[in-house]
Amino acid sequence: MTEQLQFKPNIASLLGYQCPDWFRDAKFGIYVHWGIYSVPERGEWYPRNMYLEGHPDYQHHIQNYGHPSEFGYKDLIPLWTAEKWDPEGLVSLFKRAGARYFAPCAVHHDNFDLWDSKFHRWNSVNMGPKKDITRQWQKAALNQGLRFGVTTHLERTWSWFNTNKGADCSGTKTGVPFDGNNSSYSDFYLDPHADTDLRHPLNAPNSWCEHWAARIKDLIDNYHPDLLYFDGCIPFAGEDNGQTGLDVIAHYYNDSLKEHNGDMEAVMCVKDLPDHGIYVDGVTTLDLERTRLDNIRGLPWQTDTSTGPWGYHSGIAYRPVKELIHELIDIVSKNGNVLLNVPPRANGTLDSATVQILEAIGQWLDINGEAIYGTRPWVIYGHDQYRFTRTKDAVYVHLLEWPKDNNVITIPSLVQLRAIGPISKVQLLGCDKSLRWGQDTVEEGALRIVLPEQRMGEHAWVFKVQW
Repeated sequence: MTEQLQFKPNIASLLGYQCPDWFRDAKFGIYVHWGIYSVPERGEWYPRNMYLEGHPDYQHHIQNYGHPSEFGYKDLIPLWTAEKWDPEGLVSLFKRAGARYFAPCAVHHDNFDLWDSKFHRWNSVNMGPKKDITRQWQKAALNQGLRFGVTTHLERTWSWFNTNKGADCSGTKTGVPFDGNNSSYSDFYLDPHADTDLRHPLNAPNSWCEHWAARIKDLIDNYHPDLLYFDGCIPFAGEDNGQTGLDVIAHYYNDSLKEHNGDMEAVMCVKDLPDHGIYVDGVTTLDLERTRLDNIRGLPWQTDTSTGPWGYHSGIAYRPVKELIHELIDIVSKNGNVLLNVPPRANGTLDSATVQILEAIGQWLDINGEAIYGTRPWVIYGHDQYRFTRTKDAVYVHLLEWPKDNNVITIPSLVQLRAIGPISKVQLLGCDKSLRWGQDTVEEGALRIVLPEQRMGEHAWVFKVQW
């Protein structure tokens, strides 16, 4: 790698980054929240909430495991054995669901690394499953031909996980310190400090910033992910002012150039949350959590969302397949990608409802994938019940709702915007029969399509328009 190709840890240098085409073409990825917190089956915030007196997770913990002074989060680690985990089978399912990349969580806010960490003894190789979870996920993804990434949520741990040093304010255990106060476990529960902000460290000390950077660089250097994700902005807020994060990002980009003979294959996803650190358009790829943009964005972006809860939570319902597919269509029409989370159980399996959701998304993409993968936004993202995507020789009209009382749809925007010439062909993806269609001479050439008498497929329908 030549000197001029190297990125430096400053904004001016990092603004030379360009998001690779593989990401722009992929459109749809899968990730998973899976770890120690999967054992109680109450979601990924259990490590924090179990130490909050009166919280439902605190009550659950006492009833099922004991008081946090006697049985803390660390004591759940031996219970996470991942005895039925089949990474090859799961990633094969993700591919059938239509995913083009896979980015599992490598470390969450609970300070437990899911790789063979050189800088942190609390990891899945030394404890719990006794496996390099990240390596096995990676091998499975590459075997299936998927791009591999990792999500990291560690930058928030310093404050988020600090509830473990509290004590009850009432009851028979009043004043009895939780197990996080035991200095024998300070490398897991962290040193005593006053910051318990649930979103981000207000002003993390240099020691934590350096430790965070060492662990993330270790992850980069040993797994070379195509996608890296921070659960927030560029760390850290406060006196650091994002410098630690910029250093790690430059390291990541340079690693990608080195691994790919000077080609940039890295995608660095961060959120525009300035109180977490810093954010500058163009330095990284914008990520939104459980939300989406209102219009087309010139630069690529991503929404990370979930079928339901992030971490497995028994008894909580999942979102309808139709809603998930409509979300994908809308985001792709605006130049975005979707990274969809599914939550495995502690033993490594997915419940039947999740499998059904993934299979249904895959069936829809089997028919309509050409209108998603490799596409770019059209002149407008859409209107009413229509969304548009395009390739060099076609515009795809996504119909989100099949009319109940009318078998003719009218799409005025196709010709009114003068973005395409006279239409020569219209077909419904997944339908072998010819459609009746025409251009309305009254409404400035609006495209009218007579729908088939019987509805084909479900969730959403795509018309391929050529000229």
